[in-house]
Parts: sequence; C-alpha cells; structure tokens
Amino acid sequence: MTLWHGRLEGGMDNALAELSISLHYDARLVVEDVAGSHAHVDGLIGVGILTSDEAVVLHAALDQARDEIMAGEVVPGPSDEDIHTLVERRVTEIAGDLGARLHTGRSRNDQVATDLRLWTRSALSDIARAVIDLQAVLAERASQAGDHYLPGYTHLQRAQPVLLAHHLAAHAWALARDVDRLCQSVHRLNVSPLGAGALAGSSLGLNPAATAAALGFDRAFNNSLDAVSDRDFVAEALFDIALLGVHLSRMGEEIVLWSSDEFGFATVDDAFATGSSMLPQKKNADVAELARGKTGRLVGNLTGLLVTLKGLPLSYNRDLQEDKEPLFDAVDQVLLVLRAVTGLYRTLQFHEDAMRSAADAPGAAAIDLAEFLVANGMPFRQAHSVVGGLVAQSLRGSGSLVELVTAHPELGPTAAALLAPGVPVTNRTTPGGAGPLRVAEQLVELNRHLEVEKSHVSALPVLPVR
Repeated sequence: MTLWHGRLEGGMDNALAELSISLHYDARLVVEDVAGSHAHVDGLIGVGILTSDEAVVLHAALDQARDEIMAGEVVPGPSDEDIHTLVERRVTEIAGDLGARLHTGRSRNDQVATDLRLWTRSALSDIARAVIDLQAVLAERASQAGDHYLPGYTHLQRAQPVLLAHHLAAHAWALARDVDRLCQSVHRLNVSPLGAGALAGSSLGLNPAATAAALGFDRAFNNSLDAVSDRDFVAEALFDIALLGVHLSRMGEEIVLWSSDEFGFATVDDAFATGSSMLPQKKNADVAELARGKTGRLVGNLTGLLVTLKGLPLSYNRDLQEDKEPLFDAVDQVLLVLRAVTGLYRTLQFHEDAMRSAADAPGAAAIDLAEFLVANGMPFRQAHSVVGGLVAQSLRGSGSLVELVTAHPELGPTAAALLAPGVPVTNRTTPGGAGPLRVAEQLVELNRHLEVEKSHVSALPVLPVR
C-alpha cells in the first residue's frame, strides 16, 4: 500500500517502484528521522491532536522502531520505499492505529528536509574535527622540524629556501579556512523546515518554533515554499568538502613528488605505502595518490547536484531525491582521506640533507643580492637586472655565482656571504615570512588558532538526546 493509495488506483509499475525506492541509501537517516518524529509528536500534543498518554506510546514505539531498524531486525516491505515510510510502518505495527496519526500535519517534504539538515549538521561537525586532527599533526611535525629547510617552489621551479616548518604550517592554515567554512555552513543550515508541510504549512496550529528548539535548530523557517525546496545547504556542504578535497589533493601531490627518487625529500612509512603486483622493488605512495584521486569524485558530487538544482521550479520536486547520495558519498570519502592523510603525515620521514642540498644552490639567494643592492641605494629594477646578469654569466660558464658576486664592484665579499649555505633562509624577517623568528611566532599563533577552532567545533549544535 502506498501513501497515496486513496488517490491512485492499483499499484506502481515495477519500473517506477525501482526508480523511486531510496531506502537502500537513506536508511542512514533513521536516527534523525526518529528524532524529528519525536519533536513532531510533542508538537501534536500542543495542538490537541494527541494526548500525553498517546504521545508516550508513540515515543516508545519510535524508539523501538529505530533500534530494530538499526539492528537489522526489520525486513523492508514492498511499500517501504524510504526510511520515512519504513519507520512509520513499523511504528504503526507496534502502536496500532495510534501510529497512523504520526504523520498528521506533516509531509515527507518537510520531514526529509529536516532529517537531512540534522544529518548534515552532524556530518560537517565530524569532518571539522577530523580536519583539526590533521592540522594538529602538521603543527606537531612543524615544531619538530626545527631549523631544517628546503626549496620553496613557484611554477615547480626552485625559488627561495623556506623552513620546513613554514611549509607544513602553510597546509595547516589552508585547512583552517576549511574548518571555518564548515562551521559557517553548520550555522547557516541550522534552520528547521519542520512544520512547512508539503509546501504551504498546516491548518492545525502547529508551532514550528517549538519543534525547531527541540531539535537544536537556531530557528524555524520563514517561508514554507523555500523550506521544503531549499538544498543550498547540501550544495554548500559539497562545496566545502570539494575545496577541502582540493587542499588534500595538493598535499597528496606533494608527497608523490617528495617521495620520488628524483626529489628524495621524504619516505612514506610502510604502513601507508603499497607495493607492486609485478615489480619487486616498488614502494608506492598510494595513500597520497588516492587523496589526489578522490578529489575528482568530490568535485563531481558538487557539480552533479548543482546541475540537478538549476532548473527546479518552486517548490518540492522529486529531483531533490538526488541530493543524498552525493552528499553521503562525499562525507564518507573525505573522512576516509582525512584519516589516511593524517596517518601519512604523522609517520612521514623527512630527509633533511636532501632538502638542504636542494635549497643551498646559490641561485636561491639571488633576491637577497638584489635587496642588498636596494639597501645600498640602487633602484630595484636595476638591481634585478644586475643580479640576473650575474646569474646568466654563471650559467654560461664565466665563473661561479659566488666568484662573480665577490668580484662585482657594487656587491663584493659582503654580498657573497649571503650565498653561503643556510644563510638565505635566515634573511626572511617580515611577519608571516619563512625565516626562523617569524616561523616561531607563526607556530605559536597556529597552536593558539587550533585551540580556538576546537572550541568553535565543540560549540556546534548537536542532536538533543531525549
């Protein structure tokens, strides 16, 4: 029996039934669905639809149905096309005719929107906590890195030496923006659609503000049409996850490069590496490649939903059933990647000698020579030209850069000393820069910021426990 059997004759064609059924993936909303139903039952008491005694029976039936479904003890029937119908059917079996009153004043339209907001709220909080775990590992490894340095790159060409701690902290700060976005998205989505009904509310005098408060929402909806059709929060969650995935992908790409023989900057721990089915000598940084590869899937989930939403008239349309699978998949995949990448960085072995050797090429201090000339009164463009000319002469075999700088009348031995190994990285003194003093300040600020993030995430709304 369908929910609309009074209007339509006969049953659904099997092809339509197979197309409509979503229970195989939306069953994971059972906790949220039952929580929303608890709040709705209390709301029905307030308008005299249910007595307190009847509500006690329904609350108990809801809890029993939830526990049985989660334990796999309820076998879905032909009419259980989604988690909402399965819960209602089981509640009615337990509570009898009283269960048939559960859906009074409510539509699956506002019901599913409520469930999905509750689920997304929790999922984004989980992701934020996992991101903070990764940031904490990056901050710890940065603190351990001490004065070790490596080349900083632009265009994947060696540019200037930077402290390893500065490099690791750069990833942590990018992830901090992800945490901020996730928290903001939680606050924006924390609006209850319950009470909007199918699209226009109800004549039964329900109190959406009361059910919103009972579920930990900040407030109830302002417009019932918007409430049941809005999936901005899903799109925003998918964007947050996709951009987080981009950051994780960049980190993965870096480890693929660093762990290659060509770079030799790092070795991936055996626990986070794989071998080859054919080549006995191989050790592959698969975890980094998967972090990179999963991002295409995360971006695809976002673009797929945006295309689904772009042509929908108000208010609810069945197309919106397509919101859950990309969201569920994105959350599952990014949590897998976060846990793996966190373990990867926690156990990664850095090869400081290889990093230092690559960073100590004299050309990496060319900007220090130009700024030496600037400090002595030469316009920057002229200084740039002078130093660029010396680099070119060195590359043509006219002498080492140190020799050419030493012999230059406006540079000399004092400037040549700037090319000594380990010196250039110490010359970065501006706030936020890659030199030792500023990096030490930055790590203090990073750890302080991590504590602020933790407090923000711990304050995010949670599903109230009855």
